[in-house]
Amino acid sequence: MKKTLIALCAGLLLLSCAPRTPQSALLRHEKEIDRIIAGMSLEEKVEMLHSKTIMSSEGIPRLGIPEIRYADGPFAIREEVGDRFRPLGWTTDSATYYPTGSALAATWSPEMARLYGEGMGTEARRRGKDIILGPAINIQRLPVGGRSYEYLSEDPFLSARLTVGYTLGVQSTGTGVCLKHYAVNNQELNRGSVNAVVDERTLREIYLKPFEAGVREGGAYSVMTAYNRVNGDYCSENPHLNNEILRGEWGFNGLTVSDWGGTHSTMGAALGGLDVQMTGDSYLGPALIDSVRAGKVSESVVDAKVREILRVRFTVPAVPPEQANVEKTSQPEQQRTAYEVATRSIVLLKNEGRILPLNLAGLHRIAVVGPRIETRTASGGVGAGAKSPYEITALQGLKDRIGEEAEIVFSPDDMGIAEGADVVIFVGGTTREQESEGRDRRDIFLPDGQDSLLRALAAVNPNIITVIQSGGPCDLSVAKAVSPALVQAWWNGLEGGHALADVLLGRIAPSGKLPFTFPARLEDSPAFALGVYPQLSPDAGDLFARMYRQDRQEGRQTALDPRIPTALYSEGLLVGYRWYDAQNLAVSYPFGYGLSYVHFEYEDMSLDRASYGSGQTIRASFSLTNTGDMDAEEVAQLYVGRPDGQVQWPVKELKAFARVALKAGQTQRITLEVPVDDLRYWDEEKGWTLEPGRLDLFVGGSSDNLRLCKQCRIGTK
Repeated sequence: MKKTLIALCAGLLLLSCAPRTPQSALLRHEKEIDRIIAGMSLEEKVEMLHSKTIMSSEGIPRLGIPEIRYADGPFAIREEVGDRFRPLGWTTDSATYYPTGSALAATWSPEMARLYGEGMGTEARRRGKDIILGPAINIQRLPVGGRSYEYLSEDPFLSARLTVGYTLGVQSTGTGVCLKHYAVNNQELNRGSVNAVVDERTLREIYLKPFEAGVREGGAYSVMTAYNRVNGDYCSENPHLNNEILRGEWGFNGLTVSDWGGTHSTMGAALGGLDVQMTGDSYLGPALIDSVRAGKVSESVVDAKVREILRVRFTVPAVPPEQANVEKTSQPEQQRTAYEVATRSIVLLKNEGRILPLNLAGLHRIAVVGPRIETRTASGGVGAGAKSPYEITALQGLKDRIGEEAEIVFSPDDMGIAEGADVVIFVGGTTREQESEGRDRRDIFLPDGQDSLLRALAAVNPNIITVIQSGGPCDLSVAKAVSPALVQAWWNGLEGGHALADVLLGRIAPSGKLPFTFPARLEDSPAFALGVYPQLSPDAGDLFARMYRQDRQEGRQTALDPRIPTALYSEGLLVGYRWYDAQNLAVSYPFGYGLSYVHFEYEDMSLDRASYGSGQTIRASFSLTNTGDMDAEEVAQLYVGRPDGQVQWPVKELKAFARVALKAGQTQRITLEVPVDDLRYWDEEKGWTLEPGRLDLFVGGSSDNLRLCKQCRIGTK
């Protein structure tokens, strides 16, 4: 406790001389906050440290300081809910359903992420909300992860760049973000109790990077602690994560809030860096008042929490109740943003014989078949969803765009409609019930007998274009074998069907790139190959689901098993493509992969220097040409390798990328920048350390297709 108090006091003393950073926006009202805290009773202070309603925490009514209102996210402003998340049934709370996190990540575009954030923030203000519970930025460690659809990528650099874009976009509208789930929340199995055991280097270089970028570059106003434990301590009471790293090293000035039901003790939360308990007041309520009066917790600790909450309250102006919910939440500008993101997220995986794009002039009859032709994904399963004003399904999108130019016949499972068609579009994938918060998938096979359906379809008509709508990776071995063309279309928001149709018809060239690896077999992925997932411990049911599911009766909940499941992060740094590279394992489709309707030529790579020291920036330039006959966008990717490294390094790791729009036949000189300080590793004794030596830089359009290479040296003057 003494060390915690010293750290808190030292942090406050340093505020006055701290350099200006994106977090400085939260420090503009310190004198006013001083006066307010000095005049508050202990009871008033503690009242701010827990929920007021299921989606708000208290302000200071006596002083006219409003409560903080949270909006569930991260891909839509959730409808208004009451106790136990029951919808209130309003007619004015529909909001834009944006493409989910993995779809946004497939754009590889911080610019799209920023527009996405602006749209979310704008809609939150229309609804009178202060903070969006998003973005969700945990690393996708498991192909079966139940929240892969919400999360961004298996790669920390890509996740970090998108996190900053999203954060800047939201907060430019006056709404705050809440980065979640801090930290190492990579599985839904036993997420309320599991202890993630991860070494410090892996923690720093992989799992914390997106959060660090969101705080230090994006200036995030709030952070949500995860349900799980990290190295023994629950995230809501983890001094290392919350006090030492988040506030101490990154200079975070905002508020921390627990995930709903994710607070576990009074002393732990009070001294472990948590500001707001959601929901209830069982810990940061009367028990905290008793602890202060008993001398177990200093009132200065409570004051620091109130200060951090008030910083956010004064930075995010409250929307007066009479100005909220007076106009439609989802408007054409935001719906257009959802469409633009969706078009750039679609990944063309295979295009044998250039069957795509479809030429309607040569097609008379198109069969649309498969269990997902009319599936909607705005809501379902456990967790946040969208009450969308509309959602264009794959079938509807094709009908709208094709019109009378060709006959469309369709069925979820009737193979006889396919017979005699010029081309068959099979739409498969997963549903929100099959990929859901609160549980991980058992496997990555296409559910509901889709592989059998595809084989039967191929026997009737081999001209198959397979479209997969899913949040995470699926086993596409059968689809790949029987389909001349294969498209990954994600859960792509309310305009997803139109975006899909426009790509299939060639109105837009596909430009999405995979944000995570599609393994050839689930058993090849690191946690499965090493036998550290699933953990061999009893699953007592999901914490959130037990608390809030409406189909569970009061008094019939199952208690948590006292034994703690342990998730060993034995693969260390070798997450995602790093693992497959290190093990020399073939994959179904690699990280960063995605085809186009045109060919891009990479040529003439150069570096601005031969050697670089700390604080300098490597500038790698090359020529990129669109050799095709239509305008298109390419995501150029730069990876680095360290052939002479003395510490462990991945074979290669992503360190820069750029989405580039090129007209047909156009050549553009591209420069990608890599700050040398971003090439440091975490040394347990020295902290961030730069290892000198040779650095190989690879450039190309996919992690497995790096056409250019140059070498330099780092760590030299």
